[in-house]
Amino acid sequence: MDTSTQSAIPDVQSSADTRRIAIDKVGIKDIKFPVSVKDRSGGEQNTIANFNMYVNLPHDFKGTHMSRFVEILNEHEYSITMQSFKRMLVEMNKRLEAQSGHIEMAFTYFVRKAAPVSGVKSLLDYDVTFIGELTDEGPPVIIVKVLVPVTSLCPCSKKISDFGAHNQRSHVTVTITTNGFIWIDDIIDLVEEQASCQLYGLLKRPDEKYVTEHAYQNPKFVEDMVRDIATTLNSDDRVAAYVVESENFESIHNHSAYALIKNDKFS
Repeated sequence: MDTSTQSAIPDVQSSADTRRIAIDKVGIKDIKFPVSVKDRSGGEQNTIANFNMYVNLPHDFKGTHMSRFVEILNEHEYSITMQSFKRMLVEMNKRLEAQSGHIEMAFTYFVRKAAPVSGVKSLLDYDVTFIGELTDEGPPVIIVKVLVPVTSLCPCSKKISDFGAHNQRSHVTVTITTNGFIWIDDIIDLVEEQASCQLYGLLKRPDEKYVTEHAYQNPKFVEDMVRDIATTLNSDDRVAAYVVESENFESIHNHSAYALIKNDKFS
């Protein structure tokens, strides 16, 4: 399409709006795009990310240019780091002439883990989300959210039972506002170190014996889980603020146990 033909087509989005109501977020939601994510070992993982991309809209504009969000994704490099994610956020605000912007990129991240006794290796999956916020008031803010599945064992059950104790799989979600750079693997490690026991994709019988006994020797209430992780986050200079949540899918109840701690370390 030549320039003269383009100029003859009305640009409805850029027309004025008279209702004098600004929109906080407008954009595209749930668009899938291939990306490569760098891991701590120096490699890259090819995955499919789910993007939400929004900007603000002043009261006097009728609409935003939705196609520009897709253009930014297709023009941007596939290899995603925190720095390139920041650049994408800055570019989006500039291209859409916005005062504030928000990008969410959710994807599955894999860690190759060795079983504790046999050493057999297998992949374990984790849900990860990068969240970027940018306003005229300061530099981009990058938030990393990681869901880490672990095992928790009930201290009360262990104390009162003659035989064994009930345990459950737990989902620990850590949402970190970064103060510099932090690897996804580092976040996973600090959560797994505070669980009754970490999970593995593949276990042989000696491994199963180990994880069962390890969890039994390391009982944790849901309250213990979030407090121990918060203690670690409080001492990590790479973390400016955090929310840590634990949901224990109880094995002897038809409900979950839940706890949350949040802390802005510089407020």
